[in-house]
Amino acid sequence: MSTQKLTLESIRITWIVFAVVCFAFVSDVRAEEPIKPILEEIEVNVEKLMLGRMLFYDPRLSKDNTVSCHSCHNLGSGGDDGRKVSIRIGGRSGVINTPTVFNSGLNFKQFWDGRAKTVEDLIDIHVQSPIYMRSTWPTVVSKFYQHESYPDRFKLLYPDGINRKNIKNALGAFIKSLITPDSRFDQYLGGDDTALSTLEKHGYALFKSYGCASCHQGVNAGGNMFRVFGVVNDYFKNRDDITDTDLGRYNVTGQAADRHVFKVPSLRMAILTEPYLHDGSAVTLRDAVDVMFEFQLGREASDGDKEAIVAFIKTLVGESIDLSP
Repeated sequence: MSTQKLTLESIRITWIVFAVVCFAFVSDVRAEEPIKPILEEIEVNVEKLMLGRMLFYDPRLSKDNTVSCHSCHNLGSGGDDGRKVSIRIGGRSGVINTPTVFNSGLNFKQFWDGRAKTVEDLIDIHVQSPIYMRSTWPTVVSKFYQHESYPDRFKLLYPDGINRKNIKNALGAFIKSLITPDSRFDQYLGGDDTALSTLEKHGYALFKSYGCASCHQGVNAGGNMFRVFGVVNDYFKNRDDITDTDLGRYNVTGQAADRHVFKVPSLRMAILTEPYLHDGSAVTLRDAVDVMFEFQLGREASDGDKEAIVAFIKTLVGESIDLSP
């Protein structure tokens, strides 16, 4: 990497760190609300973050050097791939909808079925999975040692150089930095009543009164619990194409009570990450709201109420230097 290129990258990373660490808006937070603002200060090693960002875009993580993290998690358009289901290595269709990588470090588990406890565990699974990257750590390490700058950059940060643990550490540091603070809703929580329109405030009130906030709450407006998909009405009853993916957390625990149980997705980036649900069957955000009313809440709501809720959800998306304007 040339000195000029590294300098430009350093400037960019400085702004990333500024967005992550220096976001400190703490005025009059509405502490009683079920959704909390993204206020976490993340301690960032700038050099690790810079290295992790390089790794995020590097297809050498995959067996045939064609798939990077960014292939399925496009940072410029919301942190997912915009597809119904992901595309596997070799161009084959995957089996599940790709969630956004933004704010994923705020989730209590990773993947729809929660099989990874941490971001680093998620990286481990993706690299070695026959579905995703189909590689092995010895292969990845060997390829990285042949890179023009990786050996020196790793050595500066990790005395033991390039290995599985250190790759996951650097990549994990970057992924955890991908938070989106300063949404209009967060500004509202901080005391700015002008941040939301009358319709959006009404939508939030309905979001709470109908019971949506019982699952979509916390700093990530979700991502902190498991729930059966089809609490009130059986979502899978009339489907004749049930797959192992539809079994959700059951695939992890083997417990009957975990059939069709999934991690509640975060709504923070929802407006940018259509289609929705684990199977990608909800094309629009309004479609997803309709599904939730029918199968999770078992309640009737007017079109006006649903549109107001959609308007509220749109206010949850925050700021990130990696998002396209």
